[in-house]
Amino acid sequence: MSSGHSRKVAVLLGGRSAEREVSLVSGRECASALRVAGYEVVEIDAGPDLAQRLIAEKPDAVFNALHGRWGEDGCVQGLLEWLAIPYSHSGVMASAVAMDKERSKEAYRAAGLPCADSGIWPASEVQARHVMAPPYVVKPYNEGSSVGVYIVREAANGPPQLAAEMPARVMVETYVPGRELTVAVMGDRALAVTDIVTDGWYDYHAKYSTGGSRHVVPADLPAEITEACLDYALRAHVALGCRGLSRTDFRWDEARGLAGLYLLETNTQPGMTPTSLAPEQAAHCGIDFPALCRWLVEDASCDR
Repeated sequence: MSSGHSRKVAVLLGGRSAEREVSLVSGRECASALRVAGYEVVEIDAGPDLAQRLIAEKPDAVFNALHGRWGEDGCVQGLLEWLAIPYSHSGVMASAVAMDKERSKEAYRAAGLPCADSGIWPASEVQARHVMAPPYVVKPYNEGSSVGVYIVREAANGPPQLAAEMPARVMVETYVPGRELTVAVMGDRALAVTDIVTDGWYDYHAKYSTGGSRHVVPADLPAEITEACLDYALRAHVALGCRGLSRTDFRWDEARGLAGLYLLETNTQPGMTPTSLAPEQAAHCGIDFPALCRWLVEDASCDR
């Protein structure tokens, strides 16, 4: 967007993905912050009438606070391109590639970035046999927020029994032990490294429940690991073609030093809730929440 405040911003929230509830919280937080920042804000729960709502509201820009399928995978971005409404975060192609975990890994590998061995298998086959040697992780290849993640330990008696709502094809990835790290990228700047401390796996509960995890920012790491995380996150942002704000997650096996650092995935629509990581990193860099939301609106554009 051009400099100066837009008159009217539509915040898209809710939607119909598995992450609807998280998006509702993110969207309300962002809408409140944008009002503080001086914008006229309308909140739109993204449903089948989304195009009609946007045409009727005539916003100057869209703040995309959707998470998961339809909001984070290029679908709503394509609609906004068609309507020629500038929108926050990444465009159609980057959103689609980043949401597809195996395709995003192909982009990482092409950019020389380290990631764990993985593949896509039919869920029926994954339930019938170990498709790779344990320990490994099974997850949907196109969801976020740790929705539907299974860890198969080395001592597992057999393959995992997946929930009925899991997709027909799933990603299976070598389990990387160690610490959970994450880096937000804002434009062309990697903000900081956060060490996510939990009692177990960083799952949906740990991400979104008060007290579910503890975030140490900046992470207490060797300088080499901090620098690598910041470098890798920025390179992942560029390799995927992201714009605006993204967040790349890592696992680090301390015993292996730099060789134990692996990229897991890049989120093109990082959470914007009270417990979310990207706003914490921005605050650490002196950017408060309204200023972060304002920056995202002023950065809004269309790809074409």
